[in-house]
Amino acid sequence: MYFAVHLPLLLPLAAVPALRALAPHLAPHRAAWMLAGAAVLLAAISTLALLVLVAMGVSEVPLLAVLGHYTPGGLPGVPGTAPLTACAAVAALAVGLSRTVRRAALHSRGLSDALSYGRGLADDRELVVLPDRSPLAYALPGRPGRIVVSSGMLHALDPAERRALLAHERAHLAGHHHVLLIAAELAAAANPLLHRLLPVLSYAVERSADEAAAAEVGDRTKAAHAVARAALAAHAGGGPHPAALHAGTGPVPQRVAALLAPPPARMPNTHTSRAVAVVVAGLLALGIGACVESVVDLHSAVETAQAAYGESD
Repeated sequence: MYFAVHLPLLLPLAAVPALRALAPHLAPHRAAWMLAGAAVLLAAISTLALLVLVAMGVSEVPLLAVLGHYTPGGLPGVPGTAPLTACAAVAALAVGLSRTVRRAALHSRGLSDALSYGRGLADDRELVVLPDRSPLAYALPGRPGRIVVSSGMLHALDPAERRALLAHERAHLAGHHHVLLIAAELAAAANPLLHRLLPVLSYAVERSADEAAAAEVGDRTKAAHAVARAALAAHAGGGPHPAALHAGTGPVPQRVAALLAPPPARMPNTHTSRAVAVVVAGLLALGIGACVESVVDLHSAVETAQAAYGESD
């Protein structure tokens, strides 16, 4: 039990590189959901492992042992160093909670501002065209979500490129990409070992929208031109609303090169990538199993100690 509970804390050291290696071999939308889901799962099981460590340490407190009807230090599988480990776990939980709350507050304010800003743009129209010469185009989360484009951006693109750009931004809204990004950021705030997943997820989200744009116009080259032109124009014209998602995000040259290449496979198509997928699934299953085993074993240890305490009476 005591050794198994440490496994979820160390798991990101192996899982994060494996996830980063697997993501390029998946279709972008699948990669985005996999990365966000894995980040949340890894953060959840590592937090649960810390809570189990705290519970183990607390179980050694004499007063709580008496209240729990078992002999202090009598829990099988819990070493005498558990209280010291519990102190470290409490510190880690406090830091993680503080970071997560601060990050959640920032996102909450950003989304609230986006909602207010969106309500001020138009009534219920999805597409809002700003009479602005500065080239801007972005997807603004909200209810409903908005696609905000300036007249300057529309003039910078030809008709096919405009369709690609609007499809790109519409894909961000339809795919709830801001939710994936926020969830992963909160997970990384809770567990800093997950930070290296964030740029990979951001790239996967943009690639997912790029592929939606290519499918909409039926021309991958036109979609690539739209991404490149929109990124260059947006760079010259300034940034969008802080809560927005826009086509100029991430490594644009790599995204353009991917659009000029054949469409990505839905699933891993090489022996190596399939092996990495199996490793990723195995690591996540191992982490979940270790957490479940630790919780069950701690519960069983308390029941065993209580039974022994009752027999001694």
